[in-house]
Amino acid sequence: MHVLILGGTAEARRLAELLDRTAGLRLTSSLAGRVAGPRALPGGTRVGGFGGAEGLTAWLREHAVDAVVDATHPFAAAMSFHAARAAAAARIPLLALRRPGWAPVPGDRWHEADSLEEAARALPGLGRRVFLTTGRMGLAAFAGLDELWFLVRSVDAPEPPYPSRTEVLLDRGPFTLDGERDLLRRHRIDVVVTKDSGGAATAPKLTAAREARLPVVVVRRPPAPRGVPVVPDPEGAARWVRERLAAGPPSHR
Repeated sequence: MHVLILGGTAEARRLAELLDRTAGLRLTSSLAGRVAGPRALPGGTRVGGFGGAEGLTAWLREHAVDAVVDATHPFAAAMSFHAARAAAAARIPLLALRRPGWAPVPGDRWHEADSLEEAARALPGLGRRVFLTTGRMGLAAFAGLDELWFLVRSVDAPEPPYPSRTEVLLDRGPFTLDGERDLLRRHRIDVVVTKDSGGAATAPKLTAAREARLPVVVVRRPPAPRGVPVVPDPEGAARWVRERLAAGPPSHR
């Protein structure tokens, strides 16, 4: 049984580890290729796009894929919709592995936004020194805010356009609470911007911001495909795959 994991997240890696060397199972993890030098994964690995839903459908058929787990980042909306269309066209089961989003707690000063552009419009009224933790993609939304200073944290160096007054911090989570406290204090941060990525790896920044009574602009998650079953953790996804394996692969058309 051939399972394709659409990955690039810690949950996708954990799922591949849980399923590694399962008898009768062949794994392929697909990475978008946005991070240079990704760490090795169990099973097979492919890097790069498929060419939209049609390209993914063709790939599923060509490689006799029996099931797909969409374990992409919660903000990789286009890939999730492509996966839903392709799985339906290829007539194979699809599961979404989605870590739960964050929720505000007493003491948080959250300002929710529906997009990076909306987050950028909110910033001038909230602070002057911004900790921008939305990754290296989409920084163009903040490029016109020349009166603000930005600390941008990402795994790989961003490419322009981005704000003129920017310091780049190359780092990869998980991050500690003490480290985030020190970062906010050392850089005199007075407002934080983040996507609602969820998960524990980057959540300490929210606690540190709450303790410092800083406003946090939180970009809401984009819509996800309807009708796709969802599990919140790799263990649930592994059970789903093993159930498909026990039932036998679907016939390919």
